[in-house]
Amino acid sequence: MIPACRLADLPRGEAHRLDTDPPVSVFHTDEGELFAIDDTCTHQDASLADGWLEGCEVECPLHASKFDLRTGAVDSPPAKLAVRTHEVVVEEGVIQVRLSAAAPNPPPCVAARLAGGPG
Repeated sequence: MIPACRLADLPRGEAHRLDTDPPVSVFHTDEGELFAIDDTCTHQDASLADGWLEGCEVECPLHASKFDLRTGAVDSPPAKLAVRTHEVVVEEGVIQVRLSAAAPNPPPCVAARLAGGPG
């Protein structure tokens, strides 16, 4: 489990980005639910923590792709691949994230950079 932040320090409607590899963001919805997903949009290298949270969806700040925080599924193009979801628990007031064992879906520019090609 990776400690993210204190629950009291993450207001509803906000996100907290973890500097993991790849980055993960924890979202605290207006309804009080907590979700964690890979932070990078699968279309282009943009932080979803900088996007717009509405209900259980986050909209990418670059090209408006929307991702379902519950499943990671893409709800709106241009992104085509889902983001990974991660388990979230709160222990003693601290938000903890258990990273998924599934492979991430980095955007093409990041995948090329990781493979040593032009990014």
